Amino acid sequence: MKAHLTELLQVAANSLDAGAAISAIQLERPKNTQHGDFSTNLAMTLAKPLRQNPRAIAESLIKALPASEYVEKVEIAGAGFINFYLSPSAKQAVVREIQRQGEKYGTNDSGQSRKVQVEFVSANPTGPLHVGHGRGAAVGDCLARLLAANGWAVTREFYYNDAGAQIDNLTVSVQARCKGIAPGDAAWPENGYRGDYIADVAAAYMARETVIADDQAVTGKGDAEDAEAIRQFAVAYLRHEQDLDLKAFKINFDVFSLESALYREGKVESTVESLIRSGHTYEQDEALWLRTTDFGDDKDRVMRKREGGYTYFVPDVAYHLDKWQRGFERVINEQGADHHSTITRVRAGLQALNVGIPQGWPEYVLHQMVTVLRGGEEVKISKRAGSYVTLRDLIEEVGCDATRYFLAARRADSQLVFDIDLARAQSNDNPVYYIQYAHARICSVLSEWGGDVASLAQADLSLLETEHEAILMQRLGEFPELVANAAQELAPHMVATYLKDLAGDLHSYYNAHKFLVEDADVTTARMALISATRQVLRNGLELLGVSAPEKM
Repeated sequence: MKAHLTELLQVAANSLDAGAAISAIQLERPKNTQHGDFSTNLAMTLAKPLRQNPRAIAESLIKALPASEYVEKVEIAGAGFINFYLSPSAKQAVVREIQRQGEKYGTNDSGQSRKVQVEFVSANPTGPLHVGHGRGAAVGDCLARLLAANGWAVTREFYYNDAGAQIDNLTVSVQARCKGIAPGDAAWPENGYRGDYIADVAAAYMARETVIADDQAVTGKGDAEDAEAIRQFAVAYLRHEQDLDLKAFKINFDVFSLESALYREGKVESTVESLIRSGHTYEQDEALWLRTTDFGDDKDRVMRKREGGYTYFVPDVAYHLDKWQRGFERVINEQGADHHSTITRVRAGLQALNVGIPQGWPEYVLHQMVTVLRGGEEVKISKRAGSYVTLRDLIEEVGCDATRYFLAARRADSQLVFDIDLARAQSNDNPVYYIQYAHARICSVLSEWGGDVASLAQADLSLLETEHEAILMQRLGEFPELVANAAQELAPHMVATYLKDLAGDLHSYYNAHKFLVEDADVTTARMALISATRQVLRNGLELLGVSAPEKM
């Protein structure tokens, strides 16, 4: 409908010889429905180039608008806003469109199959996934689903650091457990990990168990003195554990990338050599520096330390160069807010390579921390992890659906309070229950009706005349634009909010009207409307990775 109204306005503007002065036609939905279904400020944007009063331009535009069966009336408001009031047939047309498109309703081809990579979770294999990783998993997977719905060719990628100080701490922790040393003992490593999972890893290693991670099998050697064997086994064991967590969370990845592979394949060294050749590096205090201030950083950054070894952002630059060379037009990194400091230096390193990478590439979506509550009190510790609440804790407490919804339902850059009691509640206060119940309620009505859903394509939609029906149809018509906007803004929480509003419209309609009435034609029309609503609920829940149950 937006496209239709835009076309009408363009025709009207052309007839006034004002078409060339239009850069874009903005159409918005007024917050107050009494101000119409759509509103545009086109007359005001044309006031300067046409040197006329906006209201006079609005009057001329309205007179020049072509006739449309979908527009009931057009009015001028305020300084020159043009408000469109759609005809009932325009609102009813959305039901036919949903019937026609089914599960494709809401999707578009704006991405034109261009390649985008979404990197998310990317947790170091040093312990179970915590709730912060869970938020990253929920947001990242929803972003991938949204981009795919907008026609992008999406690759989901998981990058993990299998080298460095944290892996060293993991190794000595497991080795201590293999030798019978426990947290609290005098010989326990100062920076050792204390969770019960370390004992599990050590027991499996000493029992010579085999674990499979990233399609590679690693068998425990059973030798408490072989630190390298322990390291390889511990990393594989915890990667396998993370895979199980992600599977329970309905998260799948297309590609797994290892930091160690960047070094092993010479990509880090090659990137450093390229940066040196670019002329953006210099030696100072026996260290190698990158002149990141050339690209907007507040100070230059050390690449190679005086004592040897590269700082942590250098392999990140090499990794993202590899992404660019793999042909990704867009790369979106979903990470915790603690990664904020790396954005400028990674982008600076990529710009310094002079290989044509656009400024602002890659894109970042950073999520804030999650606070978990039970009984109004903050939950901080999981016995298995030792110092934090794990993703598996939440899934076991409230289920996959509620966990995914709650972790994606707020802006990623806002702090999130995860209330376990609310997520478990079977009441209208629980938004995921409220939405799923709307879907199940429709399924129950359609089952009671017992007719052929396919026959609803012939329903007389002109019989949908009530205010509740008009509100519901308008909400259904907003879904395609919502999907496009959520992808453009990288904001999956917009889908969660929309679904809650749609469920509210459905429940209000259900409470105000009977669906199965004596007039068979009215019944059929109402079945068509709620069937379309069920389809949009399904489509929206699919974007969040949440199920649409038929019974509750």
